[in-house]
Amino acid sequence: MNSAVCTLFEKHFHYGLAGLTNSLCQKGFRGNIYAGYRGTLPDWCSSAKDNPALAWQGAKTFDVMDDVKIHFLPLETKYHLTNYKPDFMLQLMEGPAKSSDSLAYFDPDIVLKCNWSFYERWMSYGVGLVHEIIANDMTPNHPIRKIWEEVIEKAGLKPTRILYSYINGGFCGVNKKYIEYIRVWKKIMETGIEHYNMAPDKFMPTDRTDPFFASDQDAMNIAAMCCESPISELGPDAMDFIHGGWTMSHAVGGHKPWKKNFIKFAFMGSTPSLPDRAYWQYVDGPIKFYSKGYIKVKRISILIATLMCRFYKRN
Repeated sequence: MNSAVCTLFEKHFHYGLAGLTNSLCQKGFRGNIYAGYRGTLPDWCSSAKDNPALAWQGAKTFDVMDDVKIHFLPLETKYHLTNYKPDFMLQLMEGPAKSSDSLAYFDPDIVLKCNWSFYERWMSYGVGLVHEIIANDMTPNHPIRKIWEEVIEKAGLKPTRILYSYINGGFCGVNKKYIEYIRVWKKIMETGIEHYNMAPDKFMPTDRTDPFFASDQDAMNIAAMCCESPISELGPDAMDFIHGGWTMSHAVGGHKPWKKNFIKFAFMGSTPSLPDRAYWQYVDGPIKFYSKGYIKVKRISILIATLMCRFYKRN
């Protein structure tokens, strides 16, 4: 299968992109990675070359390996990047990635834990989605889901399935035959902006009583309720939100693995998380963006912090 990967990043999240890319390469992915970005490109991809063949103004291509490339695509949108996901995926599927059989979006704070071949099989069964750990128990008669049914009606659509769990917006894997899901996701976002005062340049600006509290993530959940495409769901373990996962590791929250001082956090009773450990497994190649000495220090600090937290934990 000819698959492509995409992500969106800005500022220090280029460290996450490098970790994601390394994990993809180590888990057998071969192909094109499309990285939409704002700001300037990091030093580790200074050898990237202009690529007018992508028909995207300012596009540059960085060769990670002989058969893996990152295509850096500058963005001019005023949207918060998390709210730009369906637009970006559609642009790719109808443009630079139109020859790909499937397209997988990953947030740039995710690394893979299993072979890429599994993702390709997963996307062939339906739109690949992963449950959130927070509010994971979201029954069909949940009041927010009933509000979402009103949003669906406002969008001129109808519910097509009954769902019981809330979906995390960090991953979406779509075979091109299920592109309809992305179009529905985009339509729901537009409905939120037009009818529910959703601010596309902000993320989670209100509270959970708002039908678009988590903006693109809520829209993704609504789209899953009313799309015609089949969906294929994994539980919160699939992102290492709970133990037992083997698919990917998602470093949610404000303290990212590449910025965290693990010893300092240990003194506060916070042990290194599963995503912290996973990220630092993939930093030494094929993209080399840290020195060997720095990597060794960080890995040792994770071990020390873990040991400290066996004896001292925050109450």
